[in-house]
Amino acid sequence: MTKKVNKPTDSGADVHRVSEAVATRIKAFRKQQKLSLDELSRRAGVSKGMLVEIEKCLANPSIALLCKIAAAMGVSVADIVDVASKPTAHLIEKEDIPTLWQGENGGTARLLAGTSGPDMLEMWRWEMFPGERFASPGHPSGTVELLNVERGTLHIQVGQTALVVGEGCSAVAQTDTAHHYANESSQPVIFTMTVSERHS
Repeated sequence: MTKKVNKPTDSGADVHRVSEAVATRIKAFRKQQKLSLDELSRRAGVSKGMLVEIEKCLANPSIALLCKIAAAMGVSVADIVDVASKPTAHLIEKEDIPTLWQGENGGTARLLAGTSGPDMLEMWRWEMFPGERFASPGHPSGTVELLNVERGTLHIQVGQTALVVGEGCSAVAQTDTAHHYANESSQPVIFTMTVSERHS
């Protein structure tokens, strides 16, 4: 992975804020668990050099990279970007909802809310413009994603299975294998996604 995995979002301040939160919280979780950079690197399958850059706020890690690091530490991506639920109930202000992916044509993926790990739920809102594609090598075993397309047509590939999800339709996908989402149409696609990751 490189620093260029995610392109800057519309607001440079948002990217910097998310990167700072990621850097601070990964370092804090690692120290809390008494994990060396070498051990976290081994567990996550991420180079030590990349972890150093992330902790120094010099890299903008991809969603896939954050998933690997979170799983290796037994926390959720929401824990790392600081939108995880706290006791009872709390509000996440609009300006505090992070954008964690931006497509080459301006599409976005925002982590709306999430619970703490290791067993976690996340809620995402995606907007993909024509020609955009997001690919993942796969999440931990048993991860399931529920998707609903609000507008447009979404193309999903999970392993050898291809789905075309039209407007108003939903899909269920076990995403512990390589998968991708794509907008192969001429119109924007907007969809919501709930991710369930269980480690028990």
